[in-house]
Amino acid sequence: MTTTNAATAPAVVSGTTPTTSSSSSSTLSSTTGSTLAGNFQTFLTLLTTQLQNQNPLDPLDTNQFTQQLVQFAGVEQQLKTNDTLAQLLSLQQTTQATQALGFVGKTAVVDGATASMTSSSATWHLNVPTSATVDISISNASGQTVFTGKYTAGAGNDIPFTWNGQGNDGTQWPDGKYTISATGKDASGNSVGIAAQVQGTVSSVDLTQSPPLLTIDGETYTVSQVKSIVATSSSN
Repeated sequence: MTTTNAATAPAVVSGTTPTTSSSSSSTLSSTTGSTLAGNFQTFLTLLTTQLQNQNPLDPLDTNQFTQQLVQFAGVEQQLKTNDTLAQLLSLQQTTQATQALGFVGKTAVVDGATASMTSSSATWHLNVPTSATVDISISNASGQTVFTGKYTAGAGNDIPFTWNGQGNDGTQWPDGKYTISATGKDASGNSVGIAAQVQGTVSSVDLTQSPPLLTIDGETYTVSQVKSIVATSSSN
């Protein structure tokens, strides 16, 4: 896609993702299991005592006795299943943490419309499903529109759009965070949905959160939000 006031440059990422954390489920399950295990022994003692002291003229109904044993055994089995699931969840969280650590230092692409402009250069990547005329609007952190443009783009994914920080009136805007808005229309005038993505280097991982959070350009993302990893060339 041809862009005015644009030159190819590495892209960066911004955005936030709220997450929730759980830390007490394993302890709760273990405590509950231990308590019920003790109650199970107490139940058997009481049941045995009941059988020993039942009224010979009105003995305990056999069906009722059997149902009591089956019901309590079912509850006991369910608690063991819950403990097993808690262990599987713990293993899954460990796997997520290990996977997240592997992203540190990598360049990741994530969905997002906000990028950081550094040294008068900000880059977004656009996914255009069909050839279209694309209207671009860029606003600063306070919501003020600082640049608009119209371009012709062919169908494709990961089409870079780089802005050099200059407004339509030639004003050079300072480095900072800028948000892009892209809309398109095909040759028949039908609207074309255009998705924006940004990329940046994963600088750190927060393992205290579940799932772990990746820090990219000062913002946080989950591993599931990473669309791809961009290979970087190395030099000796």
